[in-house]
Amino acid sequence: MAGWVDAVVGGGGLLLLPALLVAAPGLPVATALGTNKLAAIFGTATAAATYTRRTKVDWRVAGPAAGLAVLSAGVGAVLAGSVPASAYRPVVLVVLVAVAVFVLLRPRLGVVAVPQRRTPVRVAVVIAVAGVGIALYDGLIGPGTGTFLVLAFTALVGADFVHGSAMAKVVNAGTNLGALVVFGVTGHVWWLLGAAMAVCNIVGAVLGARMALRRGSGFVRVVLLVVVLALVAKLGYDQWVG
Repeated sequence: MAGWVDAVVGGGGLLLLPALLVAAPGLPVATALGTNKLAAIFGTATAAATYTRRTKVDWRVAGPAAGLAVLSAGVGAVLAGSVPASAYRPVVLVVLVAVAVFVLLRPRLGVVAVPQRRTPVRVAVVIAVAGVGIALYDGLIGPGTGTFLVLAFTALVGADFVHGSAMAKVVNAGTNLGALVVFGVTGHVWWLLGAAMAVCNIVGAVLGARMALRRGSGFVRVVLLVVVLALVAKLGYDQWVG
């Protein structure tokens, strides 16, 4: 299921991380993050390959962003144990609520491409936002990274949701790689469990990418809103109840 969600619009960590922490009480958060990255990198790479075979990916945007993402996510993973959740959770909550309102108030966002938005300045901005800002967040925390990437590509450079999701998968594979290297070197990966989860993640990624390509941007928009609202509910619960 996490592979399917990640392939369509991102946010598979919303399912994988809580599942890991429930299945293995006492598992260090860093180890849960690292094991999640092992499973997720196979899913995102599979989804990226599926998208690139069946639709056009703007490599002038996705390529540099993915390269930066490997380094930025690695930095985020190094800092993961030193930043308390209480420091970032309220900020992420506000951003997610703003995203939900933004998408709801702009029903045409991402449904059709707006190529005139792809100016050199906007391309540079989205590469920095995706390859540095969002990638750093992925190394630090993780859940919702793919969703943020899709929104960056649709809002900033006018991609439709399907092509935005395709570019997001390429960059997300980079963020997962950068974070996984750091978590692996520091001993925070449960390799056997992560490998078993990776097999299932691949299956979900193939199904999700094919469904997104078949059903189009309107379908991806609905899934995006559901994932964003679920993230808001989860982080809100953690902030005030958990």
